[in-house]
Amino acid sequence: MTGPPQEPSDKDYDPRADRAWRHVAEDAPGVSHREPIGLRERLSLNRMGTFDWDLDRGFMDLDAGAMEVFDLRPDEYDGAPMSLVTRVPPEEGLRLDEALSQALQDGHSSYGSYFRLQCRDGTQRWTHSQGRILHDADGTPYRIIGIVREATSELADSALLRSLQQERQRQTLMVQQTTAALARALSVRDVTRVLTGAGGARRFGADGLVLGLVENEEFEVIATAGLDGEVPDDMMTSRLDDTLPLADTARSRRSIFLSSRGELIARYPRLRPYTEVLPAGSAAFLPLVAQDTVIGALGLFNAEPAVQSPEARNLALALAGVVAQSVQRATLFDQEREFATGLQATMLPRRLPPLTGGAVTVRYHPASVGRDIGGDWYDVIALPQGRTGLVVGDVQGHDTHAAAVMGQLRIALRAYASEGHSPETVLVRASRFLAELDTERFATCTYIQADLESGALHLARAGHLGPLISNSSRHIDWPEVRGGLPLGLATHFGHDHFPETQLFLEPGSTLLLCTDGLVEQPGRDISAGIDALSAAVRAGPTDLEALADRLSDHLWADPGSEDDMALLLLHRLPGPGGATTPRLRLHVHQADPSGTAEVRSALRRTLDQWRAGAVMHNIEVAASELIANALTHTESGALVSVELLPGTPRRIRLEVEDRSSRWPRRRSPGETATSGRGLMLVEALADEWGAEPRGAGKALWCEFAVPDTADLTH
Repeated sequence: MTGPPQEPSDKDYDPRADRAWRHVAEDAPGVSHREPIGLRERLSLNRMGTFDWDLDRGFMDLDAGAMEVFDLRPDEYDGAPMSLVTRVPPEEGLRLDEALSQALQDGHSSYGSYFRLQCRDGTQRWTHSQGRILHDADGTPYRIIGIVREATSELADSALLRSLQQERQRQTLMVQQTTAALARALSVRDVTRVLTGAGGARRFGADGLVLGLVENEEFEVIATAGLDGEVPDDMMTSRLDDTLPLADTARSRRSIFLSSRGELIARYPRLRPYTEVLPAGSAAFLPLVAQDTVIGALGLFNAEPAVQSPEARNLALALAGVVAQSVQRATLFDQEREFATGLQATMLPRRLPPLTGGAVTVRYHPASVGRDIGGDWYDVIALPQGRTGLVVGDVQGHDTHAAAVMGQLRIALRAYASEGHSPETVLVRASRFLAELDTERFATCTYIQADLESGALHLARAGHLGPLISNSSRHIDWPEVRGGLPLGLATHFGHDHFPETQLFLEPGSTLLLCTDGLVEQPGRDISAGIDALSAAVRAGPTDLEALADRLSDHLWADPGSEDDMALLLLHRLPGPGGATTPRLRLHVHQADPSGTAEVRSALRRTLDQWRAGAVMHNIEVAASELIANALTHTESGALVSVELLPGTPRRIRLEVEDRSSRWPRRRSPGETATSGRGLMLVEALADEWGAEPRGAGKALWCEFAVPDTADLTH
């Protein structure tokens, strides 16, 4: 039984309570406060109507609410669905027909579709139609009962929702991109590179930015991007007060959002002289807080004035938090790196010994990126009898352990060298020392024992780059220097043998030793780096210090090498008086079958450098025969010397020295003999030849006149 309507309790929900609402004129006249409202009126008040479509008769009945939705008068509609074409454009009619046809084809009991109406005043109105399809006992559709309603506001709300979703996606993408870019930034320099690089300001939704850090109660600007000019010098460093926005937000720990440049200058009059530098639009100044400590502030600028929405402000605050964490992490990294590189620097020699007859300079740089320090080192050692030891090496790894091993190995190698041992002995002992350390690291190294008075260089190599030699004419040569395994590994595998090579450094020539950090870049073949180093030395300045700076800046610092680098340059000064004799000296070991081929290769490079012309082949053949004679008939190796003698015509002198006192004997072999023709070839090819006693041994020599057509002055 239905009783009278109950009075609502005072606890019922009233949407007007405690809300601000506007008084408006009633647009639904005739509706009272208490009078019941029928279903059709309820639908009509919500811009909704109903229809009844008899498919068998082809008649569609529209109630008053539906007629209002279609913006039709009673005399404009006769019940035929096709009469709706006055309001439904053809393309929208196709949309409706497709939705209904698909529902009928699939056997669905309902359909729905959005479409646009053309109102009588020419405006368009979005409408939604939804119907229930009735079927008879055979399953044949015979009637559709449905509703039509105005959907313009609904779709507008959907468009707004899509816009908000797109904005949220954009903001999420900005945070992800900024976080990803800053995650790879290790140092403060890396952070500023991310902020000021391509697209840096746009990651924050801004046209320009300024970043500054708090240091000793002062605010210092360290990075800018997107501004029309440079930050004035007197603005780069300021006190933590309220006269400048970044310093103010760092001091107060509060974010500041301003809508225009005028508002910015009104609040901070000190900026008035610099109006042209500041963007005309809105600005945000955000404190960078990490672990409850203000470490700096970030300023974001836009070209257009605007009042930042709550979403935009929250985004700016979130990005400022990401920057604060990155800056704090980078600051700690820089402090750790400074300590580590300082420790490594103390392990390198602070002073170089004075040289007579030459000059030496060194450079060392830690890696320009990354946390790691390396094990690269150099050393210049004063040796007995006025000689000088030159060392460049690299301990495996890029960490403090590598640096610690480097320090121990450098001291040990210096001690062995100072005792006057040969280069091979020095590297053998250094390899055994490293193998006995409590480490699995190995090291590469090149050690040279230099006599600047004579220009003789005795060197041994342990898995390291060989030397580059540039003569006074800027001819670049990478002499072939045989080597052994890296230090430590050589002893571990029982191959601690480091063949010794002898070279000659002409007066006015420069020798270069370096680690692979100078010639190797990620993704590039090391041969390309070696070629670039050769070209840089050839085109570089003549002053030794300037050349070292040029190589460091051009080949190492500019590309931003990920490896550390050690560089050593030795220059032999020209002697007093006339020009000294260019000379090449090489040693061939008794049991080295490849020694003769290596000598011939070095001879070819040297003779080409001297422009020997047609006699080059004769000298190579003579050298091969004399070396074979020494290795076959004596029990020692051979010391090969080739000199370019002064005078006119120019002559090249070849000497092969051994430790046997047995004098050579020229033979006359028969036609079937397999040996004995060496001295005959030398005699046939050389202009002069002979033998001389040398201490406990002898030297076979021969001289070749250089044809006048061979220009030796170039």
